[in-house]
Amino acid sequence: MCCGIFSKPKTESIVLQFASWGSESEVSILKPVLEDFEKENPSIKVDFMHIPQNYFQKIHLLFASNTAPDVIFINNQYLPVYANAGVLEGLSKYFSQEELEVFNKKSLASLSWKAEIFALPRDISNLVIFYNKDLFDKYKVAYPKSGWTYSEFLNKAQKLTHLPEVFGVSFEEVPLFYLPYLTMYKGWTMEDTLNFKSEDVLKKDNNAKGLSAYADLRHKYHVAPLKSESGSATMAQLFLQGRLGMHLSGRWLVPKYRQEAKFDWDIVEFPRADKDSESVVPMDASGWAISKSSKHKQEAIKLIKYLASKSSSEKFTQSGLIVPARIDVGNSKYFLDGQKPKNAKVFLDVAQSSVPTPVTIDYREILDSLKSYTEYILNK
Repeated sequence: MCCGIFSKPKTESIVLQFASWGSESEVSILKPVLEDFEKENPSIKVDFMHIPQNYFQKIHLLFASNTAPDVIFINNQYLPVYANAGVLEGLSKYFSQEELEVFNKKSLASLSWKAEIFALPRDISNLVIFYNKDLFDKYKVAYPKSGWTYSEFLNKAQKLTHLPEVFGVSFEEVPLFYLPYLTMYKGWTMEDTLNFKSEDVLKKDNNAKGLSAYADLRHKYHVAPLKSESGSATMAQLFLQGRLGMHLSGRWLVPKYRQEAKFDWDIVEFPRADKDSESVVPMDASGWAISKSSKHKQEAIKLIKYLASKSSSEKFTQSGLIVPARIDVGNSKYFLDGQKPKNAKVFLDVAQSSVPTPVTIDYREILDSLKSYTEYILNK
């Protein structure tokens, strides 16, 4: 008798295809997390599809050809497109209220469409002011503090500006970086997005006031560089060169600044319009979604739960790359302790007063139109 005749047949692993963008450093964090998941779930293998460029164009083609991955890393600006098309799995039924309470409420709202959650959050994203403390010291300017106003912000930018070498503040023509100036004056609301048909929306009082405040930094006060003055250098490069006193940007620059900045730096909230108002900036989020066409939904749920777990979130957070959507990790040593920025809690405080970016199905087209409409105003 053959000794192996009664041996148990080997079960084949279920393969989950998982797509994500990300830099090399981000992927170096993600891959070990996926490997740990496979060790804990030996019957599931993850086929990682890394798409570093033109991510959503490629995801769109995969959906169109019915070859979409089981699990997709996605952000709030593109989520409505896919949720509205009915190609994402609604997630609310898979999670208890208790399981969802660990996440920042606004991150869940940002990754929902028509009251249904379509992605489990990894991070939130909002803009803060990075500032070069050495330049503040050199020009004897007091460091900015929470609660500061646009007027105080402008005053500091003027004191920091020493042309042609040093500018007070950054200036970028992408809507992401000027929309906070509109929300500062209670502009750029969901109503504006829904009714966006032409540049007339930008002529509304609150929007016009905010856009003017931004353009004035470059043209009226010359505390921000013109295109000809920054040349091919990015604002991050100018900041690292010690040529910018303040830089409006997001958490994604923290690892770079930790590694490359040769000066002392910190962060502060974006200024408010006046003492009686709040600091309000738009808030974005990203997380993990599941294709409605996936044949392995239960396994996909296991994967996104693992990716969004406390231990996985701690690993993503420790690098300095993200503001975690998990409240417990945001309030932990992995986010708050040790490394720069000293005032890391500012990211969490800003999230409290932030407003989810008012996205719609055609939001990307709206942003393209915005950029086109504002080009003259920002370069006149």
